[in-house]
Amino acid sequence: MADAAAEFWRFSLAIYARPGVAPACLVLQDEHGRDVNLLLYCCWIGVSGRGRLDQAGVAAADAAVAGWRCDVVEKFRAARRAIKTAALAESEGFYAKAKAVELESERLLQRQLAARAPSAQAGLASAQRLGDALANLRVYVGAVPARELESALNAMAAENFALAAG
Repeated sequence: MADAAAEFWRFSLAIYARPGVAPACLVLQDEHGRDVNLLLYCCWIGVSGRGRLDQAGVAAADAAVAGWRCDVVEKFRAARRAIKTAALAESEGFYAKAKAVELESERLLQRQLAARAPSAQAGLASAQRLGDALANLRVYVGAVPARELESALNAMAAENFALAAG
């Protein structure tokens, strides 16, 4: 599954870099309790041709990474935010290191998620993959607005998911 993990990571970096996606993901995380990596996983499953997730599949993926997320990722995130808030003189380098460690902890969480992913179906049309990604996103976010992610997925589909394919 190392290839799937690398593919998932590339997809995550590509979509997260799209205009408006990073702040929208942080709103979904901080104000609506959604895990950014699980959001990205739901989208990637569809985009990569791995199909649709149901509520049980999303819940199982969430449960599989909950320990690491709570015990590691969220603690690194809290520490990084505390460093930024403290804004001590000459703490920029320390903040950058904390950010890098947090990012690595998220990459490792994504490896766990990718290991759960079903195999990709070859030859699925871009429209099918987009529909699956949007459906998966809806399963996870429910009624919470995710317009920026939806727009980014639509834009990526218009490019035939070129940056996401790796």
